[in-house]
Amino acid sequence: MSSLGFRSVGVSYGRHRALAPYTDRIESGEWLGVIGPNGAGKSSLLRAIAGLVESSGVVEVDGRPLAHLSRRERAGLVAYVPQEPLIPSDMAVFDYVLLGRTPYISYFGAPTSVDRDIAAQVLHRLDLVTFADRFLGSLSGGERQRVVIARALAQQAPVLLLDEVVAHLDPLRRAALYDELGGLGAQIWITGADAAAFVDIQGRADIFEVSPGQIRQRQ
Repeated sequence: MSSLGFRSVGVSYGRHRALAPYTDRIESGEWLGVIGPNGAGKSSLLRAIAGLVESSGVVEVDGRPLAHLSRRERAGLVAYVPQEPLIPSDMAVFDYVLLGRTPYISYFGAPTSVDRDIAAQVLHRLDLVTFADRFLGSLSGGERQRVVIARALAQQAPVLLLDEVVAHLDPLRRAALYDELGGLGAQIWITGADAAAFVDIQGRADIFEVSPGQIRQRQ
């Protein structure tokens, strides 16, 4: 369980400022809902945390600047599920989820029995066991989304970033996912364009409002 700190973290794309400098500290185990219209800067915030875009300022986990860490070290601390992940259609579900263990496997190593057990456990917890041998290209949009989340959970990172990932999930699956996430003890960030994404976590999550380029005070 880890805290996440921001020191004047901002994001710009050329001359366009996507996110004004932001400073805050989020303690371990907190849930954060980030709500705002498309283009407001929600995804830019999560990508800055994940190190996928250049940003100003400093993002820290437990006081350690993430920019000073290798990609492998960073992946052990932050798991990120994008809105539109690139998914190899000819890969089996189990093998894809097993990729979440990459931060813990040496460059010339292979997954251990522990890694395979963790991947199997995640599939079981998300009710995906029957999909283990299916190819990703054969799944529906909602099924693929759950598999991508399963890969992120297999990372066992203390910070989990979910960028509008519940859009393809029906209400029952969404509620079940939130129940599962609630037992992780991780810091969880969830973005959404409207309040519908946060119905199941009211009272559990602090909500940020993001107007174009600006993060407002937490509620």
